[in-house]
Amino acid sequence: MRFKVSSSDLYKKLQVGLGAIDSNPVQPILEDFLFVLKGNTLTTTSSNLDTTIRVETEVQGETDGEIALPAKLLLEILKALPDQPLNFEIDEENNWLEVTSAFGKYRMAGDDPIDFPALPEIEQEHTLTINSKILSKAIGYTIIGTSDDELKPGLTGVLCLIDFNKLTFVGTDAHKLVKYTYPGIDVDYTKSFLTPKKSLHLIKNVLHGDFDVRIYFNDKMVFFEFENTLFISKLLNDPFPNYNAFIPVDNPNTLYIDKKDLLNSLKRISIFASKSTNQVTFNLDESSLTISSQDLDFSNEATEQLPCTYEGEPVTIGFNSKFFMEVLSIMYPGNIRMELLDYTKPCIILPEEQEEGEHLLLLIMPVVMGY
Repeated sequence: MRFKVSSSDLYKKLQVGLGAIDSNPVQPILEDFLFVLKGNTLTTTSSNLDTTIRVETEVQGETDGEIALPAKLLLEILKALPDQPLNFEIDEENNWLEVTSAFGKYRMAGDDPIDFPALPEIEQEHTLTINSKILSKAIGYTIIGTSDDELKPGLTGVLCLIDFNKLTFVGTDAHKLVKYTYPGIDVDYTKSFLTPKKSLHLIKNVLHGDFDVRIYFNDKMVFFEFENTLFISKLLNDPFPNYNAFIPVDNPNTLYIDKKDLLNSLKRISIFASKSTNQVTFNLDESSLTISSQDLDFSNEATEQLPCTYEGEPVTIGFNSKFFMEVLSIMYPGNIRMELLDYTKPCIILPEEQEEGEHLLLLIMPVVMGY
């Protein structure tokens, strides 16, 4: 196996696949990249068995072949080299690699490629195509809503619901919920799948630019294919809550306020909140929002009054400031609209003006008031 490749180009492509390599893999071979050369196309594959990433790189191929190479060592030498052509020569009988640069030669031991897990079979039961910018935005919004609690695995992923021309992404941890809807796809079916947040993080990190992403999935796997990259992720089979049941439809009280002003106020007020509850209290009454917090253990307290527009009955409601700031951080700049009924029901947060062609809804549960 022999080929020539740009050091920076190969380094960039391997960085994409690095996300699928765990620091403590369940099998030693999963510390490696699988290299497969056919003609002038080098395919590199990495996997942790839950997520698999395959990337194609154009090279000057001389002799086809395959080998598994240690990811850490290979990336370290590529990073240390300035951009230049590199010659790769692999002895497949003894599984070693020799790299020749303008400075010298570097040799490393590889592994038998037969030990590398086989790529999951691509089954295209259902397909759709979405723009990379829309997908990146949808993932970025909804991951904020997901849980880190491994005892509730269904809440650690993002639900993707496909309903003919409408695509909806939902993330929730039962304390907060983020729902993003994009009505710009064209399919003739209704289906849903639940993707782990870790896989979505990896995908979002490489969605740079403006291009189409082809998504196909079955009951067990989802595939994201774009440019020269294929992401494969196992799906979560755990139940996802009926999120629509959480979203109240009768919300007679409405608050309009600048997102930045509210977020900055929460950052200050939360400093004085109880560290065990992070509770802040909203008092709403006739164009006035008063936010307060108190930590009785240390006799700390804070109060701020913010200009706003409020329509409705007086309401006093408590929130977890940490959760509230998390959901506010993803909201568009400018004014937001908060809709609520009373201190026992969830609060809906919407941008005062939705961006064209999409709909973003945030929801946060209140907390029982008390310090």
